[in-house]
Amino acid sequence: MEVGYARVSTQEQNLDLQLDAFAKTGIKKIFTDKVSGVKSEKPELQQLLNYIRQGDTLVVWRLDRLGRTTVQLIQFIEQLRDKGINIKSLSEPIDTTTATGTLIVQIFCVLAEHERNVLRERTNAGLTAARARGRKGGKPKGLSEKYNSIKNLVKISYEEGATSTEQIMKAFNIGSRSTLYRILRDTGTKTGTFTKRK
Repeated sequence: MEVGYARVSTQEQNLDLQLDAFAKTGIKKIFTDKVSGVKSEKPELQQLLNYIRQGDTLVVWRLDRLGRTTVQLIQFIEQLRDKGINIKSLSEPIDTTTATGTLIVQIFCVLAEHERNVLRERTNAGLTAARARGRKGGKPKGLSEKYNSIKNLVKISYEEGATSTEQIMKAFNIGSRSTLYRILRDTGTKTGTFTKRK
């Protein structure tokens, strides 16, 4: 079964272009949101995820309807894949029910992993340089295995600047702002501008 999802960023915008595209492909079950892509809460998208089942296909007009940043998008696609749900874009060559579409998504995932590895290498190089100058670095005391495993994704989300600290905390299930700061410091991210972010 194909299930459509359409989103516009403001109440003033309309969904006609996306809905017309769904109508042309014969998709009848459609969920719609009128909410900014920056906001983590998308009520209809959550309802769709509760409705859709393994083997179904989530159809969007464009992939940016699902997330504003590459990291958000890749994470979402990986979550769908883990649940056995396909994804299809009407405006891009993305359709994980086909070999070509699956390959393109896999390339996206490889690029995201490469980005994470580059960040990890930069962090390690910075720590090595700091130690050579007599400064201690590395993982702060008390940083759990869970936070250690997601710290580079948290760093990417923060540095892209499209997501607030509150939204990052919610997306990664981080319990407090101080914990978020510790995670970011662990990756070598400067924390002096946190108070300016909303």
